Amino acid sequence: MDVNAAVAAAAAIAGVLTGVIAVLAFRWSEREQKRPTRTSLHTDPVLPPGVDTVLSVLRSSAVVLDEADAVVKASSAAYALGLVRGGKLAVEPMIQMARDTRRDGEIRQVELDLPRRGTGRGDALAVSARVAPLGSRLVLLLVEDLTEARRIEAVRRDFVANVSHELKTPVGALSLLSEAVMGASDDPEAVERFAGRMQIEATRLTNLVQELIDLSRVQNDDPLEDAEPVRVDELVAEAIDRCRHQAGAKQITMASNMRPPEGLQPDGGGRRAGGTADLSIWGNRGQLAAALGNLVENAVNYSPARTRVGIAARRVTTPGGDLIEIAVTDQGIGISDKDKERVFERFYRVDPARSRATGGTGLGLAIVKHVAASHAGEVTVWSSEGQGSTFTLRLPEAGPARDRQTDDRTPGLDEDDETGQTDGTTTVSSPYEPSSAPEVHP
Repeated sequence: MDVNAAVAAAAAIAGVLTGVIAVLAFRWSEREQKRPTRTSLHTDPVLPPGVDTVLSVLRSSAVVLDEADAVVKASSAAYALGLVRGGKLAVEPMIQMARDTRRDGEIRQVELDLPRRGTGRGDALAVSARVAPLGSRLVLLLVEDLTEARRIEAVRRDFVANVSHELKTPVGALSLLSEAVMGASDDPEAVERFAGRMQIEATRLTNLVQELIDLSRVQNDDPLEDAEPVRVDELVAEAIDRCRHQAGAKQITMASNMRPPEGLQPDGGGRRAGGTADLSIWGNRGQLAAALGNLVENAVNYSPARTRVGIAARRVTTPGGDLIEIAVTDQGIGISDKDKERVFERFYRVDPARSRATGGTGLGLAIVKHVAASHAGEVTVWSSEGQGSTFTLRLPEAGPARDRQTDDRTPGLDEDDETGQTDGTTTVSSPYEPSSAPEVHP
């Protein structure tokens, strides 16, 4: 009996211990299930209500960090900028800002220059980062990409500086010449000489202001709002007539393969070298005339005396529709390869000293480029130093352009257009070389 009682007592004690252990294990299991794990911190929706919706509509790149600097939420723009990699914030200064804000609760903002991800270019990515607390444990980081804004600001700053410089030169000259006239009031010959110089500087100032107005107009206006079919022969005749005086003074012959329209028969300054079927362009007549006139004027100004400037037009069939090509060829000084990349920039001059002598402003080719782009076309240049240059306008013919209207127009200015720089399409070879200019038949 004593043995049986001992066994029963031992069994009872073992059962009690087993029950106690089971209860403790069950409670411990419940506690562990309720405790948040490191994984659940990043997978469970821990953002305050409504924050996720707000972040999804922000234009800024958004990143939410927890107390361990792990990324809880990041917008697609943050990944695109390279701010978040492998689930972690990849910019050390921003991580330090988040830690400081988490510690003292203050909002911080800083501008940073970050290396571009995945590019071999040396230019940096300019961003503005703002960090603020989000609840008791989270930190919100908002990042704005300032790269484009800085570029545009730099372009505007350079443009204002260039305009100021170009305006200051003739204005300063007029001031000095007026003082010289006053000082030489008793010398009629000197007064006449100084007055002539004043007229030259006044003309230069007038041309600069007018070209600034023209450039502003072609950049801001939609030329196809008032578009109409424009005959190419009329544009060529106007361009020749515009430069007749300068060409005559340098004994430069202007040759064209276009049949002159009635009432605009060239005499002395230009000759026709064979007829061309009627060609027309759909666009703004004033802007097209200004663009072609600038090309012809440049050709005359940069050509030596007793040479020839050729203007040739033709129809070119392409998969996108027929194009009209108008090529202006000169036998001037030519353009080097490095300068061909920049000739369409505002105020850029291949030979600044020669430009001052001819009264050039450095805006003519920039205007040509904008007119071509706004008319769904392009302008290209072929040139060889010492052999001359050929500038070619390629524009849609009137019929196809009118059918497409504005759907196929070349997009507005991009990162290059604000600066007036070329995009690589302005240096391709042209089928019109100086030797292929229209022959002149007396």
